[in-house]
Amino acid sequence: MDSLFNSYSQIFFSTYKPFAALIFLVTFIDFYTGMVGLLAVVTTSISGFLLNLNKQTVAQGLYGFNSLLVGLGLGMYYGFSGYLVFIVILAAILTLFISVTLQGVIGKYNIPFLSIPFLLGIWTFTLATKHFEALGISERGIYTMNELYVIGGHSLVQVYEYFNMAEIPAFLKVYFISLSAILFQYNVLAGLILSIGLLLYSRIAFSLSLIGFFIAYSFYQGINADITLLEYSYIGFNYILTAIAIGGFFLIPSPRSYLSVGVLVPLVAILSISFSTVFLKFNLAIYSLPFNVIVLMFLYILKFRMSYSPKLAEAYYQHNAPEVNLYTHINNLKRYNFLNYLAIKLPFRGQWKVSQGHNGSYTHQNNYQHAWDFVITDNQDKQFKTDGNFLEDYYCYNKPVIACEKGVVEEVIDYIEDNNIGEVNLENNWGNSVIIKHNEYVYSKISHLKKDSITVKKGDAVSFGQVVGKCGNSGRSPYPHIHFQLQSYPYVGSQTLNHPISSFLHHQEKELSLEDYTYPKEGDIISNSESSALIENAFRFIPGQQLKFELNINNTISQLNWDVNLTPNNETYLECKHSKSKAYFVSNEHLFYFTHFEGKKGSILHHFYMGAFKVQKCFYANHQLKDSIPLNHSIPKKYLWLHDFISPFIQLISAKYTLRYDHIDDLFSPSRIELSAKRTNTFLGKTIQEYNYPIIINHQGLESFMIHQSDQIISLKRIIN
Repeated sequence: MDSLFNSYSQIFFSTYKPFAALIFLVTFIDFYTGMVGLLAVVTTSISGFLLNLNKQTVAQGLYGFNSLLVGLGLGMYYGFSGYLVFIVILAAILTLFISVTLQGVIGKYNIPFLSIPFLLGIWTFTLATKHFEALGISERGIYTMNELYVIGGHSLVQVYEYFNMAEIPAFLKVYFISLSAILFQYNVLAGLILSIGLLLYSRIAFSLSLIGFFIAYSFYQGINADITLLEYSYIGFNYILTAIAIGGFFLIPSPRSYLSVGVLVPLVAILSISFSTVFLKFNLAIYSLPFNVIVLMFLYILKFRMSYSPKLAEAYYQHNAPEVNLYTHINNLKRYNFLNYLAIKLPFRGQWKVSQGHNGSYTHQNNYQHAWDFVITDNQDKQFKTDGNFLEDYYCYNKPVIACEKGVVEEVIDYIEDNNIGEVNLENNWGNSVIIKHNEYVYSKISHLKKDSITVKKGDAVSFGQVVGKCGNSGRSPYPHIHFQLQSYPYVGSQTLNHPISSFLHHQEKELSLEDYTYPKEGDIISNSESSALIENAFRFIPGQQLKFELNINNTISQLNWDVNLTPNNETYLECKHSKSKAYFVSNEHLFYFTHFEGKKGSILHHFYMGAFKVQKCFYANHQLKDSIPLNHSIPKKYLWLHDFISPFIQLISAKYTLRYDHIDDLFSPSRIELSAKRTNTFLGKTIQEYNYPIIINHQGLESFMIHQSDQIISLKRIIN
């Protein structure tokens, strides 16, 4: 059933079923054309499953919509007969073959085949069937009123006449007719119905359809071309589809994508005029050819950009809705910058001070600007005891140095003598050093280590926290300290790489802050964060596991079960079959966070998705973790609907997440931890909705999760077998 409905809505890059239903009804304004189109979709879907093609691709309608268009074209042109049914079945199969072939040829460049299969299919059968005398040209369009009367009686005829004869601006009339022409319907009523469906599906797509068509309409007037050609040949949908595809679907909606529409639509108009002149000689319509040529060329050209541009970004993961693509993209830019980086930690235990940071005053400059020097200081901010004349006077001297992340030892230097205090070794600048390869692009280097203290050798595999040596004073080092840098090459002396530290504690006078993927600054007192076994256990969800809860809503008790599942792409998710919802998550050594939600908003799983949106697996009293939530997951539609129109240009609504670490019963041997999460939706800075989510964790894991909104309280208690 999904493949059937999606084949209709995919014509407008959608999987929105109400829109699909409207499109389906519009095709049946001419009953026999609608039946032939349906036959083409069913044929393609059955053929796809019988050929064992990718079930998800078939179900999404990515093959079926081209066959649908071919069926509608043939059904409108020829009279209905058994022979036409046979021809349409063959046309649908050929169109499927073309779609799969094009997917293999251009799909490897991550470029869609759009409606090229439709074009090749309809042109092939149009040319061939001209010699099929058994097929008769349809005369149904000549007696439209009679046909409408048979379908819907006098009332339907009146509605049809009202809209076709209505006094509306020429621009809108041609817009509606061009919109309806996508489905081989050539009347205002069909176009109006489709525009309503487009508006319900996406405010961005709807506005882009008007913008794209208005640009083309103005261009025709500007060049003094005959605008009636636009109406009579019914190719105005090229501008509508181009605007939607570039402005809001294949690219993230933004000022740059809208500007691209302004440039590309006139090019589509020029191609439309040019192609029409050529194709007229063969008695063929150009259909959607200009749209396909310009959009595919533009998407292909973007593949050659030298660097990623967030201002003109491609929608790499397609949610089949411009608004969802946009809100997800904005949230990802804020939230997932860390995915570009390895989880690099600090190369020591305990609290150390940054004595020199990035772009330091002494040696961290030019090619070596992205490095840190670390020392240990006392309460008086001194690095040494007594007079500091000897190496042993320094607090950091001889302290263990650890691997900042798992990897393989790439280089070891361990023969250079430590300097006396105040002296430096300019001949062996870096002193005793260890270089560790973490991946093909990131290496860590720890320098100025103590002679003969290095415990690893070249080729050794190391893990985070493993001791690799001890702090010394070798090389260009007047006093004991650690020099730490990340680099892209495995050589001593390689230039530094600008890479953040994944997680560390910043110790300040009155508070302790947990920093996440950022850069320690000179003067900061910092240490590695340590995970809490209780929190880690509470959010350890293993594929195949079933979580059972006692649900209390207004003193009505019931049981709720969630399954922990795994996708073929190894994405883990919680699934609630009762609400037909899924919440996708990632859990690593230090962090648990949700990435995406599918299903019913307001369900218990949806609230859990919001309440445990991001959890750092460590406990530091009164620490607050903050994050942003995609608007489409948090904001009610009544607030978001109008906002969608302006969302590519400005964001007036926000959805914020805060997690506070409230209480732990024992720092050394805890058995109970209390957290409190809050979701806040705001409009122009004013709170419009607020939810609170108390979370209690015990030695068995997640004990309870509560939902507080206004006066309503819902509780969820874990049932441990």
